Amino acid sequence: MMNKILAAIYHYAGATPEKIALTGHNVQLTYAQLATQINQLADWLVAQNIGRAGLWGENSIEWIVADLAAWQANITLVPLPRFFSATQLQHVITDAQLSGLLVCGDITPVAEVNDRRHSPLANIFLDSLASQHSLKNGYSTTAIADIAKITFTSGTTGSPKGVCLSTAALENVTLALAERIYAAPDADKKLNCHLNLLPLSTLLENIAGVYVPLYLGKRIIAVPGVQLGLTGSSQLSLPTLLQKLHEYEPSSLILLPQILQGLVAASLQGFSLPDSLHFVAVGGAKTSASLIAQARARSIPVYEGYGLSECASVVSLNSPLENKIGSVGKPLSHVQVRIENGVIFTRGNGFSGYLNSQHENNEWVNTGDLGYLDSDGFLFITGREKNCLISSFGRNISPEWIEAELTLSPAITQVMVVGDAQPFCSAIIMPTPTSSTDQLFAEIARINQTLPDYAQVKKFIIAREAFTPVNQLLTDNGRLRRTAIQAVYAELIDTVYSTASELSSSQLSTSYPSTSSTTAGAIHELF
Repeated sequence: MMNKILAAIYHYAGATPEKIALTGHNVQLTYAQLATQINQLADWLVAQNIGRAGLWGENSIEWIVADLAAWQANITLVPLPRFFSATQLQHVITDAQLSGLLVCGDITPVAEVNDRRHSPLANIFLDSLASQHSLKNGYSTTAIADIAKITFTSGTTGSPKGVCLSTAALENVTLALAERIYAAPDADKKLNCHLNLLPLSTLLENIAGVYVPLYLGKRIIAVPGVQLGLTGSSQLSLPTLLQKLHEYEPSSLILLPQILQGLVAASLQGFSLPDSLHFVAVGGAKTSASLIAQARARSIPVYEGYGLSECASVVSLNSPLENKIGSVGKPLSHVQVRIENGVIFTRGNGFSGYLNSQHENNEWVNTGDLGYLDSDGFLFITGREKNCLISSFGRNISPEWIEAELTLSPAITQVMVVGDAQPFCSAIIMPTPTSSTDQLFAEIARINQTLPDYAQVKKFIIAREAFTPVNQLLTDNGRLRRTAIQAVYAELIDTVYSTASELSSSQLSTSYPSTSSTTAGAIHELF
């Protein structure tokens, strides 16, 4: 039985065949052309006898077609995030037993290629990976039962888990989002064009930025991030982004908090956003209520939401009809939320387990987030149950992961990483007595090379004293008292991030005066 998103596309292909579905770089596809390309590629993939595959490429029309064709062909698809490190990508390939990759465009191979097959569509290829060439016919011929997609998040560690999602889970959140976003009486007319700003390998953009618009017969603009001013996982050129927003005139966007902060800063300096924008969703990380209020004051129609991969992305979302600043909105119609000892649990659209792990089919999903529901049914997020930083670019990061790497250095005795809701990671470091500033810079720069860009330490503070149980900065068993350390160094941490949202000629400015000594309390920067 065809899934509801594909069925909607075929419906529009018949009812409004000339309507534009996808706009890319110098090319467009009507709904009729999109349906034809999905069928052509799906039939070809079935003939290749491939059951699971990775998807590798920049944002593009080809990426969307490949994603939908794999769904049509009943292939278990694993999108590969472009911002993953080489080590993380190899982990995904190995963990998912990917012997083949659908590759979109002229892009650097993610792994050694055994051979390449050209699909019937231009710029879409099927690569057989040399490391997995022993599998039958060069490809994994078996799909994972009832699993349409496996999404690997940025991961709190260097080895992120694969979240397995069924077609039903993807359908449920798509339909519920369509219901919430387009509930306003004039929404159907105002919201007609969505610009993919986040990577399509990100589940939030994949569902809310592709499946929802196509389900409703809208137009999507899909171009590589670099053309919009976005590179890596945390680099943004605001002038480029503003120029492209005026050029493309989208009616809806999905933003991370750091991008919203940049747009607010640009607006405060006199730069305008296109009048076409009517719905801007923000999520992926904690967003301050004051930033939302500033955005609203600048006529940016922003609505905060909340979700996680284990719930197939969005759980709750504010909307023009029901909105409360400071909250992440009311739960969508397909999920239930309860609070147990301050922890948020959800039910109604749980995932199908982690890849290669035994799945306990629990009815309720423990989100690991702390929060509460107010008397009006709005959900508020207050923190995390476990140590986890979520950058303002939406990357989940375990501070212990980075700390473990840094403390392997002979120049560092103790370290605590900070950066929750910030554009980059920083660290409070206690150096060894004999280490110099030059040694610290060299060691941190060396370690940064082994980490993905979103987990690299960009600035560090020299600790005033060692963390010990005596000064209440360590527990008796040697664990960091993170809240206490953060309080002691709060002023310096604020200084590190105080100008991170200022607008420069090419990006958000993150430049501060650096010092050249290991004086306690000194702030240092690495760029």
